[in-house]
Amino acid sequence: MFKKVHTEQAPAAIGAYSQAVEKGNMLFVSGQLPIDPATNEMGNTIEEQVEQSLKNIVSIVHAAGLSVENIVKNTIYLTSLENAEKVNEVYTKFFGDTKPARAMIGVKELPKNSLVEIESIAIR
Repeated sequence: MFKKVHTEQAPAAIGAYSQAVEKGNMLFVSGQLPIDPATNEMGNTIEEQVEQSLKNIVSIVHAAGLSVENIVKNTIYLTSLENAEKVNEVYTKFFGDTKPARAMIGVKELPKNSLVEIESIAIR
């Protein structure tokens, strides 16, 4: 079995899933929409949304007793790949030289009409 990870510092799951689960030395963070847990709102720009999704991930990773340096893989889902450069600008602020493996995928739409959703894998 696995251990569920939850924090009030990230939005609650909006479906039948956990914010994250830990199995052995691995943490799997569910896709994080850019919802501010304090207001339950999303920013309007891609930059605001990417920043909030990443803040949510960092909060969950911290709740598991890990840090950004433990993140080894991110998958970014975008409703427009034309936003890739703007995403990279915000993303670099969070990960700097750490640079985990990553995939960026264009999708038709995302829940709650968000522009981005990001999921992560971290290793203890």
